[in-house]
Amino acid sequence: MADWSRFAVSGILVLIRVSGLMLFAPFFSSAAIPRMVKAVFTVVLAGLLTPIAANHPGAAPVLGLMSMLGELSTGLLFGLSLTLLMEMLSFSGQILGLQFSFSLVNVLDPNSPIETPLLSQLLNTVGLLVLLATGLDRTLVSALMHTFAAVPVGTAWMATRTSLALVEMTSGVFLAAVQLSAPVMAATLLVEVVVALIGRLSPQLPVLFVGIPLKTLIGYTVLIGSLGVWPRFIEARFDGLLNQAVGLVLASHRV
Repeated sequence: MADWSRFAVSGILVLIRVSGLMLFAPFFSSAAIPRMVKAVFTVVLAGLLTPIAANHPGAAPVLGLMSMLGELSTGLLFGLSLTLLMEMLSFSGQILGLQFSFSLVNVLDPNSPIETPLLSQLLNTVGLLVLLATGLDRTLVSALMHTFAAVPVGTAWMATRTSLALVEMTSGVFLAAVQLSAPVMAATLLVEVVVALIGRLSPQLPVLFVGIPLKTLIGYTVLIGSLGVWPRFIEARFDGLLNQAVGLVLASHRV
């Protein structure tokens, strides 16, 4: 009876940790996936992990408020850390939209309750395709599985320094977004400078009607030419965020 009680409590704690990941992690948190499918996948994954987690020597399965909050914070830490990748792509899409004079071109995203810039949707779709094509979704699940060995069930705890580190990680979103959109920004800036100089030399030239289409055309050309480096860029940022998330989870281990 004691073994069954330990197994049941471990199963509940494992389910809480896995569900915390499913709330925010890229692809798994997508609204395009039916809720029933998410629920079944979460329960099945938790059921497969429970025997391993319950039999770990360092496991301390106790059903209490602190233990449940610790497991939930561990899953949320993974999800929030990796969702920064999608936020980076969205912000980069907004920057590119401004460069292409698409600041007013917004569409209703079925996966989001707000209107999303068109290029942000494009970059988010490309990011999800890269994650699926390179198998990073399986890498994420594998990393979550290894957390049960590094941070046994019932020993997780969200420390204050971990929360501060997660906030500091958000600053990298802006830098990575600028890096991804830098080629297009440089090309469109160069076009604006050239058109401005030509406008000064020839005041009769309708700079407004020439500059915007030319800037958009050059920007799209550079954007298409830079698509080849996007998969490696996205994969590298995902690996970096995943390593940081694992490091923060290990730091939240309560002995």
